[in-house]
Amino acid sequence: MTVAILDVCSGNLRSVERALQHVGADVTVTRDPEVVRKADKLVVPGQGAFGPFMRGIVEHDLGDVLRERIAAGAPYLGICLGLQVLFEHSEEGDCAGLGILRGKVTRLRPTDPRLKIPHMGWNQVRARQPVAGLADGAHVYFVHSYRVEPTDAAIIALEADHGDTFCAAIQTENLFACQFHPEKSQGVGLSLLRAFAES
Repeated sequence: MTVAILDVCSGNLRSVERALQHVGADVTVTRDPEVVRKADKLVVPGQGAFGPFMRGIVEHDLGDVLRERIAAGAPYLGICLGLQVLFEHSEEGDCAGLGILRGKVTRLRPTDPRLKIPHMGWNQVRARQPVAGLADGAHVYFVHSYRVEPTDAAIIALEADHGDTFCAAIQTENLFACQFHPEKSQGVGLSLLRAFAES
């Protein structure tokens, strides 16, 4: 099973590549739409700002091929911005996303003024639906200032709290995308990546 990791100049690209190789995945880092089209599975890591990330997707003609492959049922793993770009719009830069899922991306607004933005560090996730390779109550690593608000709450797989409850991951039949970073989450993250690689 070949795994295409999309290269849109993300800061966490190489660490995701190494983590997937560590769990035995056959990975190719690419920005070639034809390579993406032929891959068995897709991984979109993202770290940075929404606008430049979406521009990278558009400039490399990856938007349509992502929509096509996801619609065809290809397994997709999105990390951080790889989650956010699935939605229709982001407050960050007032930018359109891919529109594969209905909903928006909004800034975290913790009610406790002592809580800092960005939300950075380890936090516990609570399962709303089972996630392969990840136990309810696991601690994972976050670095983000924005969160997704799906229109369909049924796709929310995991929640976390940083002054208020936010969606930590979504899951549909062939999509799993998380706000946290599995590649930074040590054994817990490797377990999740292994489950994706082996499914």
